[in-house]
Amino acid sequence: MNEPQIVSKFTYNATVKQLVEVTGEIRIFRIELDSDEYRFIAGQYAVLGLLKEAPRIPEAAEVEYRETTTDPMIRRAYSISSGSGDAHNLEFFISLVSSGALTPRLFALKRGDRLFVAPRAKGIFTVDKVPEEKNVLMVATGTGLAPYISMLRSEVLANQGRQIAIIHGASYSWDLGYRRELESLNATQKNFTYLPVISRPHDDPSWSGKTGRLPPILDEAQLDHYCGFQVDPLSCHIFLCGNPLMIEDAEERLVGRGFKADKGRVRGTLHMEKY
Repeated sequence: MNEPQIVSKFTYNATVKQLVEVTGEIRIFRIELDSDEYRFIAGQYAVLGLLKEAPRIPEAAEVEYRETTTDPMIRRAYSISSGSGDAHNLEFFISLVSSGALTPRLFALKRGDRLFVAPRAKGIFTVDKVPEEKNVLMVATGTGLAPYISMLRSEVLANQGRQIAIIHGASYSWDLGYRRELESLNATQKNFTYLPVISRPHDDPSWSGKTGRLPPILDEAQLDHYCGFQVDPLSCHIFLCGNPLMIEDAEERLVGRGFKADKGRVRGTLHMEKY
C-alpha cells in the first residue's frame, strides 16, 4: 500500500505551463497546480517560492538582496491575475527586480519547471465589498494591473449595471501588459472603459495616446469623460494599486475630494494595495 505524499512548506507543488514575455523585464507566468482545490477571491495574492539554490538569470545584478531567515526557500507575494473560476491554474504578472532575491530566479524558470505556491490565497483588496450599484475606477501602475485583470475575468463585467474604468500607467507603450485584452473589452463591453497612459513619450514616438503621471490625471476636469461615469464618493469606489509613491500622491488628492480610505473593518470608498 502506497503511503500518501506529504507536502511540506518546502515542497514544490506547481509547474510552469506557459511564459509570456511582455518585455525583457515583464513576464506573465501561467502555472498549473498539483491540486485542483485552490480557491481565491479576485484581487487576492498568492505566495510563490523557490529554493535558495535555484539558478538566477545571467542578467541579474551581481549583488542580490540577502535573505536574513533560515528558511531554505525564498518566498514573495504576487497578485493573481487569473479568474477565480479555475481552481487548477493560476496566472501572475511579474516585473523583474534584478537585485531582488526571487524574481531573478523566477525569470530563470522554463516551461515544465517546478515551484512552490502557498496553499491559501490572502488579501482584502477585493471588489466584493463594493455595493453592486456603485461604479468602480481602477488605477494601476505597472504590474499593479494584475488584481484588476482577475476581477474583470472573475465577476466584475457580469454586473452590467455597474460601470468600470481602468486607468493603467507605464513608462512605455510596450510595458502595457494585457493591452489587447483590455482594448477588446473596451470595444465590446458597454460598461467598461480602458485608458492606457505612458509617462515617457519622448522615448516612444509612435505613441499617440494619453501621456503623463497618473495622480494629476485624477484632478483633470475630463476625468468623468475618460471613465464614462461621474467620479465622486457618492456613486463610485476607487482602487489604487502599484507604485507606493503613486498611491500616496493619488490618495492625498482623492481624500481631498471626499473619498475615504478603506481600512478593513473601517469601510471606505478608496481601496489601496502598494507594491
